[in-house]
Amino acid sequence: MVPTRRLALVAALAGVALLFYPGRISGRLWWAWLAVNGALLLVAVIDGALSPTVAPLHIERSLAPVVVMGASAPLTWTLTNRGSRVIHLELADALAPSLGAEVRRLRSRIAPNSSVTLATTITPTRRGRFTLPEVALRVKGPLGLMYRERRRSLPALLRVHPPFRSKDEAELRIRRTRILEVGLRSARGLGGGTDFEQLRDYTTDDQFRHVDWSASARAGKPIVRTYRPERNQTVMVLVDNGRLMAAQVDGVPRLEHAMDATIMMTAVATHLGDKVGLVTFDQKVRTMVVPDRHHDQVTRMTEAMYDLRPVLAESDYTEVFRFTLARFRRRALLVLLTDLAEQAFHESLLPALPLMLRHHIVLIGAVRDVDVARWSVEPPDDLSGVYRRAASLEAIAERQRLVARVRSMGATVVDAPPGRLAPELTDVYLKMKSAGRL
Repeated sequence: MVPTRRLALVAALAGVALLFYPGRISGRLWWAWLAVNGALLLVAVIDGALSPTVAPLHIERSLAPVVVMGASAPLTWTLTNRGSRVIHLELADALAPSLGAEVRRLRSRIAPNSSVTLATTITPTRRGRFTLPEVALRVKGPLGLMYRERRRSLPALLRVHPPFRSKDEAELRIRRTRILEVGLRSARGLGGGTDFEQLRDYTTDDQFRHVDWSASARAGKPIVRTYRPERNQTVMVLVDNGRLMAAQVDGVPRLEHAMDATIMMTAVATHLGDKVGLVTFDQKVRTMVVPDRHHDQVTRMTEAMYDLRPVLAESDYTEVFRFTLARFRRRALLVLLTDLAEQAFHESLLPALPLMLRHHIVLIGAVRDVDVARWSVEPPDDLSGVYRRAASLEAIAERQRLVARVRSMGATVVDAPPGRLAPELTDVYLKMKSAGRL
């Protein structure tokens, strides 16, 4: 049983009344206080014992199974009183603080043989899997002095997916490819591709090398060949889940930037008819999504990533490369999303990189730290500022040397600022596709 605010108020009023009790001067105030509070306690216990039972109360929770982090979603409870007594209750659900519930405790009065609906709004601030095992109910007694608390098992699972921050950028590139597919021109389009599509009349915008002379001779007018980007290629995204990806850049962990880039590349590549797959790894391979160009491949990729938490250990690039080579022997584009840390690259990545480049095209994506870039140009105000600037300049120089070495080995590197990794990676993929490198 749990006391109500009314019980506390009655006890306070009784204490004030005892101050004016005539017997307090003769020393009988102590006994009067014990008698009043004892009687009040007895009445409260009886009130709690007489409170309605929750057995005839039927509860249904309504919640979307998937919510995007940062987006609001309704959460409702429908309570049906199948008993013969009025029920005054408080309801509290087992909601994690990061779900951002607008109201965590709700009150209601439910008449016999009737239903009420209670509602709140959640706005998750952390992605992952959340289990809602039960709800807590407090039923008020007839006098309102005591609650009787019960818990009702009501299991549910809520999945909070990462936000698709680059959705507008992806839509822009998808619309651009649609324009190209209907024969229009775009200043930053995919280009001609290498798969023959059709013959059509020559226009002033066409390149002279695309003229089909045999078809032109038969038709008696200039005819050109049109091409489309190759389809049915394979793109494998390798997402690092090690300690380097736990560091925050611009207030967001590196892993979140990698997830956004993965979702955008999947959306664009599947639209172009390419297969996209996923491998997440740290010291071992965590999840894998088989390459496919299915219309819901973005959902499959998101389902495989949403519950990832960076492991505070060095990632094993050799192991993930061995895993990938064993399963995907056909030439593909491997997109490695990690951080450009010199020690990790020298110990694990660089020795294994030549083997990958022998069979596949390797594209490495990372997010550079804007704070380090700012410190490198910020005039120092004191001695610590001088040291900070010197350290940031050295860190930038090391990163540039590492990028140059990786590029000299034949890999492509995209070192983008926060918020630009996804679109820049996708643009590189589109350029590779238009150049026929896949």
